[in-house]
Order: sequence, then structure tokens, then C-alpha cells
Amino acid sequence: MRTDRQPRCRCRVGPASFEVRARVERFAEPAVLLLLAERPSHGYEVAESLEGLLDEGRVDFGNLYRLLRSLEAEGLVSSSWNDEVPGPLKRTYELTPEGAALLEAWAASLRTAMGRIDALLQRHDVITSRIEEIQKREEQS
Repeated sequence: MRTDRQPRCRCRVGPASFEVRARVERFAEPAVLLLLAERPSHGYEVAESLEGLLDEGRVDFGNLYRLLRSLEAEGLVSSSWNDEVPGPLKRTYELTPEGAALLEAWAASLRTAMGRIDALLQRHDVITSRIEEIQKREEQS
């Protein structure tokens, strides 16, 4: 849901220097579901909250509203016009029971992924000195 393009996974930025962006595919979907589980919101509120949650810069409103419409078409969120807030009429989105079930499935899947990531990082931490030796060989060549 970001507007600026960044490397999908990794790119070389110099000799033995990489920029890596670890990311979860479709992370915006569970993030939106989570925000709507916290409280019903209109699109602009969702966008503001997503910016902090995803930490990817400015949210693309077109992508966000396409996602919200898609979730609504699948019965995962519902929406209604709200004239109780100041300013122009706003569509307020709310999580449905089906959406809550999907959020729980996302949470379970993310916990599993987190376990695999943690296992990889633990193994990495055990061999840090070996990695430093390999890097020193490159510097000496």
C-alpha cells in the first residue's frame, strides 16, 4: 500500500553490500482487518492508522479503497454512510464475523511465520563469528 517503489526483496548497493527488505506479502490485508477489529473507521482514518502500522510511508488511497471494496464484496467488512461525524458524509467500515475469522487465520499464519523467522535468526546468531571470518576473507583478497 505504499506509493514509493522500493526493492521487492533485495538488491546489491555496492561490493558485498545489499539492501534487503523483509516483507510479508499482502500484509495490508491483515493490518486493515486488525484496525477495523479495534473500531469501525472511515477510509481516511484507516489510511492514517495504516501509515503507522505498516511503516511504509504514505498510503496509496486508491489501493486502500480497492482493498476495502474487495473485502466488502467478500463479506469480510461492511460499510454504511455516517452523517454523525463533522464534514462531508463519510463511509464507515466495520469488521464482520467472517472478517474476524479471517483476521484470526492471518494471526495464526503470521505466528507460524514468526516462529520460522525466529528459528533462522537464532541459527544465524550462533554462527555470527563464522560469518565474520567469511567476510574477512573477502577483504583480504
